[in-house]
Order: sequence, then C-alpha cells, then structure tokens
Amino acid sequence: MVKTPLSARNRIKGVVKGIEKGEVASTVKIEITKPAIITSMITKEAAEDLDLNEGDKVEAVIKASEVMVSKD
Repeated sequence: MVKTPLSARNRIKGVVKGIEKGEVASTVKIEITKPAIITSMITKEAAEDLDLNEGDKVEAVIKASEVMVSKD
C-alpha cells in the first residue's frame, strides 16, 4: 500500500468495532482509544454567549462533509 500524506489535521486514532457493508457504501464504527483534545475556533461573541469557562463540560460538534478513514 502506498502511504499518501493528507492535509487533514483532525485525526483521531481508534479501533474498528463494526462494519456494515452496503451495495454502494460501508458504515465503519471506530472506537477512540486515546484521550484527545479537540481545538475549536469560535467567535468571541459565541464564547461569551455560551459563558465558557475552563473546566466546563461541553460537547464538541464536528461539522464536516465527510469523515475519512486511513490505515497504517
């Protein structure tokens, strides 16, 4: 297999826990195996509206048109 570098930086390592193969596409379930820190850039107004403080429990919502899978 040829190793292809990607410009994508939002990579989270995990283990495949399930694969559902359809006629055209497959759904891959990946369990995250390491703690990760996700960095988000939001407006100052949004941070103030959410009243964000260090230690707050929040949810990171990743908005993307696709999630790619790579394998070493």
